[in-house]
Amino acid sequence: MTLTLAIVGRPNVGKSTLFNRLVGKRLALVDDQPGVTRDLREGEARLGDLRFTVIDTAGLEEATDESLEGRMRKLTERAVDMADVCLFIVDARTGLAPADRVFAEILRRRASHVILAANKAEGAAADAGVIEAWELGLGEPLRISAEHGEGMTDLYAALMPFADAAEAKTAETAPVTDVAVDEDGEAPALPGNDKPLQVAVVGRPNAGKSTLINKILGEDRLLTGPEAGITRDAISLQIDWAGTPMRIFDTAGMRKKAKVQEKLEKMSVSDGLRAVKFAEVVVVLLDAAIPFEQQDLRIADLAEREGRAVVVAINKWDLEDEKSVKLKALREAFEHLLPQLRGAPLVTVSAKTGRGLDRLQAAILKAHDVWNRRVSTARLNRWLTGMVEAHPPPAPQGKRIKLRYMTQAKTRPPGFVVMCSHPEKMPESYNRYLVNGLREAFDMPGTPIRLTLRSQSDKNPYKGRKKPGPSKLRKHLK
Repeated sequence: MTLTLAIVGRPNVGKSTLFNRLVGKRLALVDDQPGVTRDLREGEARLGDLRFTVIDTAGLEEATDESLEGRMRKLTERAVDMADVCLFIVDARTGLAPADRVFAEILRRRASHVILAANKAEGAAADAGVIEAWELGLGEPLRISAEHGEGMTDLYAALMPFADAAEAKTAETAPVTDVAVDEDGEAPALPGNDKPLQVAVVGRPNAGKSTLINKILGEDRLLTGPEAGITRDAISLQIDWAGTPMRIFDTAGMRKKAKVQEKLEKMSVSDGLRAVKFAEVVVVLLDAAIPFEQQDLRIADLAEREGRAVVVAINKWDLEDEKSVKLKALREAFEHLLPQLRGAPLVTVSAKTGRGLDRLQAAILKAHDVWNRRVSTARLNRWLTGMVEAHPPPAPQGKRIKLRYMTQAKTRPPGFVVMCSHPEKMPESYNRYLVNGLREAFDMPGTPIRLTLRSQSDKNPYKGRKKPGPSKLRKHLK
């Protein structure tokens, strides 16, 4: 058990900026516009030799109803309840707001421990705001600047006692177990726990991505609702899904590029695209009522071009009446509109009821297995001989292209190299013929396949070289 620190405060006081500084990465979106953060984001923080878990929260709002602001406040209150320490941030430059006094009273009742910090405190202009923070009755305020890194030594000193207490509690409660060791006396690594399977859930706004991940988790960890575009950050959550360690990324809904005008939405989409690049399996979530719109096709094509294993999930399936007819139409549309992903898993789910989640997990594992598949060189060359005999390559300008041998150069996704003559003259149709044959012969449906043709010259490498004379030959033999 490590120390857990929740950063709380009203909107636009610098919580996400401090979160990014503590984790050492620009994970959370930061903008001058208030209310950027909506979900809880966790990260592994580092402050000197201190290691702890930090939680970035949404700005505390005074709403308590079921509005978006009210739901955001409930998530923040949940973070307060689960954290060991709450770091309450106020803005030293603007001074105390009425909401700061309200939330200070809430934290005094709910939080186990509270540390008060006055952010944006660089320079003499913040002196009045730092002094005013004493009025909250939460002790001496730490004078910090999340943007410039000032006051981190004071924050370290304030957190150290709580970190020592958390470490001592862990030592008392940790069970004593026998650890299996190998012949060298080292404990074997647990497979998958140190490197979980990376899964990104992408799709258009309001397709149900956050609701689906909440159902997988078994708790309302992500903010959901009828409003489109609630999620802004790409939130990653590590779970154990039916025995398989996974890290699932919830991403912001991706609209058509022409409709994305605001800076904040552009940042959100960029964050989601970065999650796709880091993922191993991408789940493209579609709405059963309006599947395979142009934006859905672009998102799926993006995942394929990035070389990720793709699973297509049709959400809100519980609302469909004629399921068999609709499923047949969906499969036909999928084969027609996304031929580059032919054979990829297509799964129907209901994020609201949880139906189909077992099929979704099985499809993710199979897609990941195919994405990592390796074929021996001997099998590949036997297959290549059969493919060439069945359909020889063309002969542009009367010169036949000779395919000599083939090998697999990489996995994740599978990449193959074919040595041949005149690779630049090979038509794209014959490349597709080989790729489709690879899918069928070696059971690699849906996964991106990279096929590279390389030139191998027929020329004798020794042709034109001068033969050694008798004297040089005798010298060499000596």
